[in-house]
Amino acid sequence: MPALLLIAHGSRDPRHAATVAALVDGVRARRPGLEIATAYLDHCAPRIPQVVARLDGAVAVPLLLNRAFHAKHDIPAALRAAGAALPVADVLGPSPLLLAALDRRLAEAGLDVASPTVRARTGVVLAAAGSSDPAADAATRAVAAEWRRTRGWAAVEVAYAAGTGPRVPDALAALRATGARRTAVAPYLLAPGRLPDRITEAAAAADLVADVLGPAPELAALLLTRYDEARRAPLPLPALTG
Repeated sequence: MPALLLIAHGSRDPRHAATVAALVDGVRARRPGLEIATAYLDHCAPRIPQVVARLDGAVAVPLLLNRAFHAKHDIPAALRAAGAALPVADVLGPSPLLLAALDRRLAEAGLDVASPTVRARTGVVLAAAGSSDPAADAATRAVAAEWRRTRGWAAVEVAYAAGTGPRVPDALAALRATGARRTAVAPYLLAPGRLPDRITEAAAAADLVADVLGPAPELAALLLTRYDEARRAPLPLPALTG
Protein backbone atom coordinates (compact mmCIF):
# COMPACT_ATOMS: atom_id res chain seq x y z
CA MET A 1 0.00 0.00 0.00
CA PRO A 2 1.48 3.37 -0.96
CA ALA A 3 2.29 5.90 1.72
CA LEU A 4 0.04 8.89 2.36
CA LEU A 5 2.02 12.06 1.70
CA LEU A 6 0.19 14.86 3.47
CA ILE A 7 1.09 18.22 1.92
CA ALA A 8 0.34 21.20 4.14
CA HIS A 9 0.82 24.88 3.42
CA GLY A 10 3.03 25.70 6.39
CA SER A 11 3.20 28.74 8.65
CA ARG A 12 5.65 30.64 10.81
CA ASP A 13 3.19 30.14 13.66
CA PRO A 14 4.28 26.99 15.55
CA ARG A 15 0.63 26.13 16.27
CA HIS A 16 0.22 25.27 12.58
CA ALA A 17 2.75 22.42 12.55
CA ALA A 18 1.51 21.20 15.93
CA THR A 19 -2.02 20.99 14.54
CA VAL A 20 -0.85 19.11 11.45
CA ALA A 21 1.03 16.65 13.68
CA ALA A 22 -2.09 16.09 15.81
CA LEU A 23 -4.14 15.49 12.66
CA VAL A 24 -1.60 12.94 11.44
CA ASP A 25 -1.87 11.15 14.78
CA GLY A 26 -5.63 10.95 14.22
CA VAL A 27 -5.13 9.46 10.76
CA ARG A 28 -2.66 6.89 12.09
CA ALA A 29 -5.11 5.86 14.78
CA ARG A 30 -7.72 5.14 12.09
CA ARG A 31 -5.38 3.29 9.73
CA PRO A 32 -2.63 1.52 11.73
CA GLY A 33 0.20 0.35 9.54
CA LEU A 34 -0.26 3.02 6.88
CA GLU A 35 2.94 4.96 6.32
CA ILE A 36 2.22 8.69 6.62
CA ALA A 37 4.68 11.43 5.77
CA THR A 38 4.21 15.19 5.99
CA ALA A 39 5.71 17.85 3.73
CA TYR A 40 5.17 21.62 3.63
CA LEU A 41 4.98 24.11 0.80
CA ASP A 42 6.43 26.99 2.78
CA HIS A 43 7.74 28.18 6.14
CA CYS A 44 8.02 24.72 7.75
CA ALA A 45 10.27 21.71 7.26
CA PRO A 46 10.50 19.20 5.72
CA ARG A 47 9.75 20.39 2.19
CA ILE A 48 8.41 18.20 -0.59
CA PRO A 49 11.79 17.27 -2.22
CA GLN A 50 13.19 16.11 1.12
CA VAL A 51 10.25 13.81 1.76
CA VAL A 52 9.55 12.27 -1.65
CA ALA A 53 13.18 11.22 -1.99
CA ARG A 54 12.76 8.67 0.79
CA LEU A 55 9.30 7.37 -0.13
CA ASP A 56 8.82 4.19 -2.11
CA GLY A 57 5.53 5.14 -3.72
CA ALA A 58 2.97 7.52 -2.25
CA VAL A 59 -0.33 9.29 -2.79
CA ALA A 60 -0.13 13.05 -2.23
CA VAL A 61 -3.06 14.42 -0.25
CA PRO A 62 -3.30 18.23 -0.06
CA LEU A 63 -4.34 19.62 3.31
CA LEU A 64 -6.42 22.28 1.58
CA LEU A 65 -10.10 23.13 1.69
CA ASN A 66 -10.53 24.55 -1.84
CA ARG A 67 -8.99 24.17 -5.27
CA ALA A 68 -7.26 27.53 -5.32
CA PHE A 69 -3.74 28.54 -6.36
CA HIS A 70 -1.89 26.17 -4.01
CA ALA A 71 -3.83 23.14 -5.25
CA LYS A 72 -3.84 24.09 -8.93
CA HIS A 73 -0.27 25.36 -9.26
CA ASP A 74 2.02 25.21 -6.20
CA ILE A 75 1.67 21.53 -5.29
CA PRO A 76 1.91 20.16 -8.87
CA ALA A 77 4.90 22.44 -9.54
CA ALA A 78 6.67 21.35 -6.33
CA LEU A 79 6.12 17.67 -7.13
CA ARG A 80 7.40 18.14 -10.69
CA ALA A 81 10.46 19.98 -9.41
CA ALA A 82 11.13 17.09 -7.05
CA GLY A 83 10.81 14.61 -9.93
CA ALA A 84 7.88 12.89 -8.21
CA ALA A 85 5.15 11.53 -10.51
CA LEU A 86 2.67 10.82 -7.73
CA PRO A 87 -1.10 10.57 -7.85
CA VAL A 88 -2.55 13.65 -6.18
CA ALA A 89 -5.82 13.41 -4.26
CA ASP A 90 -8.57 15.99 -4.45
CA VAL A 91 -8.76 18.82 -1.92
CA LEU A 92 -10.86 18.29 1.19
CA GLY A 93 -13.88 20.39 0.30
CA PRO A 94 -16.68 20.17 -0.26
CA SER A 95 -17.69 17.26 1.96
CA PRO A 96 -20.39 16.44 4.50
CA LEU A 97 -17.55 15.57 6.86
CA LEU A 98 -16.42 19.20 6.85
CA LEU A 99 -19.93 20.30 7.78
CA ALA A 100 -19.90 17.77 10.61
CA ALA A 101 -16.56 19.16 11.80
CA LEU A 102 -17.98 22.70 11.74
CA ASP A 103 -20.93 21.46 13.81
CA ARG A 104 -18.52 19.87 16.27
CA ARG A 105 -16.56 23.08 16.79
CA LEU A 106 -19.75 25.11 17.33
CA ALA A 107 -20.97 22.55 19.87
CA GLU A 108 -17.64 22.73 21.69
CA ALA A 109 -18.03 26.53 21.80
CA GLY A 110 -21.34 26.12 23.62
CA LEU A 111 -24.01 26.09 20.91
CA ASP A 112 -26.70 23.40 21.15
CA VAL A 113 -26.38 22.33 17.52
CA ALA A 114 -28.58 19.28 18.15
CA SER A 115 -31.62 21.50 18.78
CA PRO A 116 -33.62 22.46 15.65
CA THR A 117 -35.07 25.40 17.58
CA VAL A 118 -31.62 26.75 18.43
CA ARG A 119 -30.45 26.32 14.85
CA ALA A 120 -33.50 28.11 13.49
CA ARG A 121 -32.73 31.11 15.70
CA THR A 122 -28.97 31.18 15.05
CA GLY A 123 -27.18 32.95 12.23
CA VAL A 124 -23.68 31.70 11.46
CA VAL A 125 -20.70 33.38 9.82
CA LEU A 126 -18.59 30.93 7.84
CA ALA A 127 -15.27 32.75 8.08
CA ALA A 128 -12.74 31.67 5.46
CA ALA A 129 -9.26 32.85 4.57
CA GLY A 130 -10.29 34.36 1.23
CA SER A 131 -8.76 33.76 -2.18
CA SER A 132 -7.91 35.63 -5.35
CA ASP A 133 -9.44 32.68 -7.24
CA PRO A 134 -13.16 33.37 -7.86
CA ALA A 135 -13.85 29.65 -8.14
CA ALA A 136 -12.48 29.04 -4.65
CA ASP A 137 -14.65 31.78 -3.17
CA ALA A 138 -17.66 30.39 -5.04
CA ALA A 139 -16.93 26.97 -3.54
CA THR A 140 -16.92 28.49 -0.04
CA ARG A 141 -20.26 30.16 -0.70
CA ALA A 142 -21.64 26.81 -1.89
CA VAL A 143 -20.49 25.21 1.38
CA ALA A 144 -22.31 27.94 3.31
CA ALA A 145 -25.49 27.38 1.31
CA GLU A 146 -25.35 23.61 1.84
CA TRP A 147 -24.68 24.04 5.56
CA ARG A 148 -27.73 26.24 5.92
CA ARG A 149 -29.91 23.93 3.83
CA THR A 150 -28.98 20.76 5.69
CA ARG A 151 -28.94 22.20 9.21
CA GLY A 152 -31.73 24.78 9.15
CA TRP A 153 -29.71 27.74 10.40
CA ALA A 154 -31.52 31.07 10.39
CA ALA A 155 -28.88 32.23 7.90
CA VAL A 156 -25.27 31.58 6.96
CA GLU A 157 -23.11 34.44 5.74
CA VAL A 158 -19.58 34.11 4.33
CA ALA A 159 -16.78 36.40 5.48
CA TYR A 160 -13.10 36.54 4.62
CA ALA A 161 -10.01 37.30 6.67
CA ALA A 162 -8.06 38.51 3.62
CA GLY A 163 -8.61 39.49 0.02
CA THR A 164 -11.78 41.13 -1.20
CA GLY A 165 -15.25 40.45 0.05
CA PRO A 166 -17.14 40.96 3.31
CA ARG A 167 -15.37 40.89 6.64
CA VAL A 168 -16.72 39.30 9.82
CA PRO A 169 -18.37 42.49 11.20
CA ASP A 170 -20.17 42.96 7.85
CA ALA A 171 -21.43 39.38 7.94
CA LEU A 172 -22.59 39.71 11.55
CA ALA A 173 -24.52 42.86 10.64
CA ALA A 174 -26.14 41.02 7.73
CA LEU A 175 -27.20 38.18 10.03
CA ARG A 176 -28.83 40.58 12.46
CA ALA A 177 -30.62 42.27 9.57
CA THR A 178 -32.20 38.91 8.68
CA GLY A 179 -33.58 38.62 12.22
CA ALA A 180 -31.16 36.06 13.66
CA ARG A 181 -31.65 35.91 17.43
CA ARG A 182 -28.13 34.63 18.07
CA THR A 183 -24.91 34.83 16.09
CA ALA A 184 -21.93 32.51 15.87
CA VAL A 185 -18.68 32.64 13.93
CA ALA A 186 -17.24 29.38 12.58
CA PRO A 187 -13.72 29.63 11.11
CA TYR A 188 -13.47 27.61 7.91
CA LEU A 189 -9.76 27.17 8.43
CA LEU A 190 -7.60 24.18 9.19
CA ALA A 191 -5.09 25.41 11.75
CA PRO A 192 -4.38 28.34 14.07
CA GLY A 193 -2.38 31.26 12.76
CA ARG A 194 -2.50 34.90 11.75
CA LEU A 195 -5.74 34.72 9.75
CA PRO A 196 -7.70 32.75 12.37
CA ASP A 197 -6.51 35.21 15.00
CA ARG A 198 -7.73 38.06 12.80
CA ILE A 199 -11.14 36.40 12.52
CA THR A 200 -11.40 35.94 16.28
CA GLU A 201 -10.52 39.57 16.92
CA ALA A 202 -13.10 40.74 14.38
CA ALA A 203 -15.80 38.51 15.91
CA ALA A 204 -16.00 40.35 19.25
CA ALA A 205 -19.68 41.22 18.65
CA ALA A 206 -20.72 37.59 18.03
CA ASP A 207 -22.43 35.57 20.74
CA LEU A 208 -19.87 32.80 20.34
CA VAL A 209 -16.82 31.96 18.25
CA ALA A 210 -15.81 28.41 17.38
CA ASP A 211 -12.29 27.07 17.07
CA VAL A 212 -10.61 26.23 13.77
CA LEU A 213 -11.28 22.79 12.32
CA GLY A 214 -7.90 21.52 13.51
CA PRO A 215 -7.44 17.80 14.23
CA ALA A 216 -11.17 17.04 14.26
CA PRO A 217 -11.86 13.32 13.77
CA GLU A 218 -13.97 14.16 10.73
CA LEU A 219 -10.88 15.64 9.05
CA ALA A 220 -8.85 12.51 9.75
CA ALA A 221 -11.60 10.43 8.16
CA LEU A 222 -11.79 12.79 5.19
CA LEU A 223 -8.04 12.64 4.54
CA LEU A 224 -8.27 8.86 4.36
CA THR A 225 -11.27 9.12 2.04
CA ARG A 226 -9.33 11.35 -0.35
CA TYR A 227 -6.31 9.03 -0.14
CA ASP A 228 -8.44 5.98 -0.96
CA GLU A 229 -10.17 7.76 -3.86
CA ALA A 230 -6.85 8.74 -5.43
CA ARG A 231 -5.27 5.33 -4.81
CA ARG A 232 -8.12 3.53 -6.56
CA ALA A 233 -8.47 5.97 -9.46
CA PRO A 234 -7.44 4.51 -12.84
CA LEU A 235 -4.11 5.70 -14.15
CA PRO A 236 -4.25 7.91 -17.28
CA LEU A 237 -3.50 6.13 -20.56
CA PRO A 238 -0.18 6.97 -22.18
CA ALA A 239 -0.31 9.29 -25.16
CA LEU A 240 -0.35 7.55 -28.55
CA THR A 241 2.63 8.15 -30.81
CA GLY A 242 3.25 7.50 -34.48
